[in-house]
Amino acid sequence: MAPIVRAVDIGFGNTKFISSASGTDVRCASFPSLAYPSARAPTGGGERRKTVAVPIDGLYYEVGPDVRLAADTFRATQLHDRYTETPEYLALLRGALALMRVDVIDLLVLGLPVSALAGKRAFVEKLAAGSHDVGNGQEVLVRKALVVAQPQGALVHYAAQHGKLDAIAQEQSLILDAGSRTFDWLVARGMRLVEKRSHSLNRGTFDVLQVLATEIGAEIGTPYTDLDAIDHALRSGRRLMIYQRQHDLSKLLPIAQTVAQQAVSSMMQWIGADYAFQHIVLVGGGAFLFKKAVKQAFPRHRIHEVKDPLYANVRGFQLAGVNLALSAGSRSAGKGSAS
Repeated sequence: MAPIVRAVDIGFGNTKFISSASGTDVRCASFPSLAYPSARAPTGGGERRKTVAVPIDGLYYEVGPDVRLAADTFRATQLHDRYTETPEYLALLRGALALMRVDVIDLLVLGLPVSALAGKRAFVEKLAAGSHDVGNGQEVLVRKALVVAQPQGALVHYAAQHGKLDAIAQEQSLILDAGSRTFDWLVARGMRLVEKRSHSLNRGTFDVLQVLATEIGAEIGTPYTDLDAIDHALRSGRRLMIYQRQHDLSKLLPIAQTVAQQAVSSMMQWIGADYAFQHIVLVGGGAFLFKKAVKQAFPRHRIHEVKDPLYANVRGFQLAGVNLALSAGSRSAGKGSAS
C-alpha cells in the first residue's frame, strides 16, 4: 500500500491544506487562520456551518471555512514570532487534519517562514507528529512530520509545473513569497536552500491593508478596521462600500505600494548579484500587491508566476513529501531484497 502523504501550510492569513490526493489528482482547500475559543463545543445556533470544534486544554477552538460566522467583534490576529506556540496554531493544524478526512497520515509536510525555520523546525515537527484529537470523537495519527521553508514548496511546485525538475538542479533560483504577515525570499541552488542569502521580513499583505485602512480612516474621519473588506475589494476590482457609498481605492494604491517597495528593497541587500538567477518566481496570496515592486527591482528578468499562487507552497510540500516517501520505500525494499 502506498504511504499516505498530506501537506499543510499554516499562514498568518490562511491555512492551506491538501484536501485529497490520488495519483496526480491533488486538490487543495483553505480557511482563514482564525480560531475562536469557547468553554463548550459550539452548536452554531441551529445553523450548520463549515467549521470544526477542536478541543485543546479544556477549551474548544472553532476553525474552518465558515469561522467568521463564529466571530465576535474582537479579532485576534496572532501576528507574532511565537505564533507556533499558541493553542490557536495547534487548533488550525488539527482543523486542517479533520477536514482532510483521513485517520492516519504516514508523512505530513508543513512550512515555516524562512527566518523561523532554524529555531522552530524541531518544535513544529514534534508538535505535528503523534495522535491528534480533532473533535467530534475523531482522532488522526501522524506518523512522521517534516517542516521545510515555505518558499521551498513553491520552488518544487514551479519546477514540476514547468517540467524543470531535472534542469533546475543545476540552476540558481529566487523564490519570493508574499504572505499575510511575512515577505519571504529563498535563494536556491537546485532545490537546496542557500541559508545566508534567504530570509523573511514582517512586511506582508497585512501591512499593506493596514496602511490603506489608516488612510481610509483619515478620509472618513473615524478609524476604519475592516481589513477583510479592503482585501476583497482589491482582489475583486470592486469599489469598497463605506457608509452605503462606494469608495475608490485606486488613488490610495501608491501609498500601498510603498510597503511592497520597502520589503523588496530590504531583500535586495541580502540576495547578492541578481544576474545569476535563471528563475525568479513570485507566489503567495499577496503576489498581486507585490508584483509591481518586484518587476521594478528586476527589470532585466522575466518574473514567473504560477496558477493559484495561494496554493503554490502546499502543492510543492505535497509533491516533495510523496517523492520523499517513495524514495524511502524504495530504499527499504532494496535492503529487504539484499538480505
